[in-house]
Amino acid sequence: MASLSVLDLAFVPQGATPADALRNSLDLAQHCERWGYERFWLAEHHNMVGIASAATSVVIGYIAGGTSTIRVGAGGIMLPNHAPLIVAEQFGTLATLYPNRIDLGLGRAPGTDQLTLRALRRSPASADSFPQDVLELQRYFAPLEPDQAVQAVPGTGLEVPLWILGSSLYGAELAAMLGLPYAFASHFAPDALYQALDVYRSNFRPSKQLDRPRVMVAANVVASDTDEEARRLFTSMQQSFANLLRNARGQLPPPIDDIESYWSPLEKAQASRMLACSFVGSPDTIRSALRAFVRETEADEVIVAAAIYDHAARLRSYELLAEAGLTL
Repeated sequence: MASLSVLDLAFVPQGATPADALRNSLDLAQHCERWGYERFWLAEHHNMVGIASAATSVVIGYIAGGTSTIRVGAGGIMLPNHAPLIVAEQFGTLATLYPNRIDLGLGRAPGTDQLTLRALRRSPASADSFPQDVLELQRYFAPLEPDQAVQAVPGTGLEVPLWILGSSLYGAELAAMLGLPYAFASHFAPDALYQALDVYRSNFRPSKQLDRPRVMVAANVVASDTDEEARRLFTSMQQSFANLLRNARGQLPPPIDDIESYWSPLEKAQASRMLACSFVGSPDTIRSALRAFVRETEADEVIVAAAIYDHAARLRSYELLAEAGLTL
């Protein structure tokens, strides 16, 4: 049976501010904690006016400080943007403040464009050392060695749980080799999903952290009381993906009645392919579709994203999903 978690990108709706988005994220986390979701993750993106979670570790602290039981973490930290020691210190601090509640998902992509990458003072070649950086980060969280000259304070000995994130075979192979749990970004890049899961499971090596493969798959879920209203709410996400293809990123747009009048046939085909792992409809519709998805992927966990313009409607979507059955 698969558990449910939340992937929140701290979307900034049109007409709102990043402060609004972050307050909404905390409110969502507090509700999802009461509804029984397992974890609440935020993602690192830079130079995007529609996403307020760029300072991801800071936002995680804000969310963890406003909740009490739900696990909170990064889905993920883009490790090539940071020195492993800095990440270890940040998440060691979080794990010290909020014991046994912090997760650290690690991604290899920069989470931004090349111009912004240079503004971060990072080289595109930084991604080449991702495996070595993950190993270095693990060492900082491990118990202190007698001859260890550099340590994370706090961080050393805390063994913060690491996840490898990915949308290709690369992450699957690395997660398997290191014996770490694997989360696949099927909510926007589903093409290699089944092949990557097979690679991960076939090559998994048990580790100190994990004795058997653990798979998380991401999905977009928009639930409402009727299929029709859910489809309307989903048009905000569909517009955003069309805008992405137009290189016209912005804040999350309000829903519209006719998505067909918004995008071209080519944009529809491309965006629909990226959004293939999306489940939209009433609770009954969502339940049956998600259960089929879990059976097909054999996932241990589904992490749910919901780019819904109206905050009350987003809360209602996660509430309906919880009522539909957190164990799929």
